[in-house]
Amino acid sequence: MNRREFIKLAGISSLSLMIPGLRCLALDSTQKQTDRRLIVILLRGAVDGLSIVAPYADSLYYDLRPQIAVAPPGSEGGLIKLDNHFGLHPALEPLLPVWQEKKLAFFHASGSPDPTRSHFQAQDYMETGMPGKRALTTGWLNRVVSHLALKDAPIKALNIGPVLPRIFSGPAQIATITSRVEPVKSSLDNPAIQSLFHDLYSNQQDELCRAFQEGLTARNEINKDLKAADSDKEQLSANHGAPLLRSNDPWGRQLAKLLRRAPFIRVVFLDFGGWDTHVAQGAGRGNLARRLAPLGGGLADLINGLGPLFHDTTIVVMSEFGRTVKQNVNNGTDHGHGNVIWLMGGTIPGGKVYGRWSGLAANALYEQRDLPITTDFRSILSAVLSEQVGIAKKDLGEIFPNFQGKGNPFIQA
Repeated sequence: MNRREFIKLAGISSLSLMIPGLRCLALDSTQKQTDRRLIVILLRGAVDGLSIVAPYADSLYYDLRPQIAVAPPGSEGGLIKLDNHFGLHPALEPLLPVWQEKKLAFFHASGSPDPTRSHFQAQDYMETGMPGKRALTTGWLNRVVSHLALKDAPIKALNIGPVLPRIFSGPAQIATITSRVEPVKSSLDNPAIQSLFHDLYSNQQDELCRAFQEGLTARNEINKDLKAADSDKEQLSANHGAPLLRSNDPWGRQLAKLLRRAPFIRVVFLDFGGWDTHVAQGAGRGNLARRLAPLGGGLADLINGLGPLFHDTTIVVMSEFGRTVKQNVNNGTDHGHGNVIWLMGGTIPGGKVYGRWSGLAANALYEQRDLPITTDFRSILSAVLSEQVGIAKKDLGEIFPNFQGKGNPFIQA
């Protein structure tokens, strides 16, 4: 262990809050500081977009899903009407005010164009931003962080989970806290030891001293913020590396309080598991509904908890792929293709279901079984990054290499 590694270890690396390779953050004179935030949520396991935003006006939806189709609007346990064709799953009713305020939008028949139905490969492509290219070592969200212009920020980005996910892999500095959102402790909490380190690394002209001071400041700030957050500290159960959501889960309130108290955090990633509904998926009620309810409630808590900060915040919810249009023999659904991407935020042109919808007839489906992908997820993210997050359009080619979008997907034909 060399001297620099020891400083990092003493400052933060021994904690469940890890900020590797801290350095001074200088603001280039050509860059512009922004207060905009991006929160990305990945639903691991391939959530059923046809239940989240269901085409109730298409009779084939009910023919192909006799046991699991959600009833039309106005029925008991039925969909919440969004427009004359689509309805929202009733478990997501807490998000209705956000829709009515035109700060929530959906992109249907969207996702990664790669044909894989492997969870591992599909999640990998959604996280690297390069479908079909497995050699890429960095995640698109890490590349976004690299293009953020922030001055004197202890940290720019926060991962909530036990390990750094592929989407955040790369050279940009990312803070990681476990899904158990609580302050962290180390020997540095001992005043005598802390005093010794302060004496040893008090020279502000020394790069290593500055690195130690920045690490200590970031650690203290996060600990202070977490102590002020919600007192409910029960850890979420794990599901293939991503936690399962439970009824009345406080994750949204906790995250909102943390972001209000840590305004320097600009990018957040978290994921939830349990969406691989092969058996007994349910309709307006059932297994899927029990997962969606704490997701919708947590998102509403997050939005309400952010208060005025929500105006400059964009929330993206996505999954690796969708599920089959037709239910299987176990009253569930199997791995599919096209899905629905959710977008929320103060500047999102919401109140609409976007995307080119071609119907559910067999000849309109991908391989005659799945929703096709009529909008590449990178087109949606590129528009969000440019219009809502403030990333320069010239930098989008570095965030999504070799991708050429076909104009702004929010502008409908």
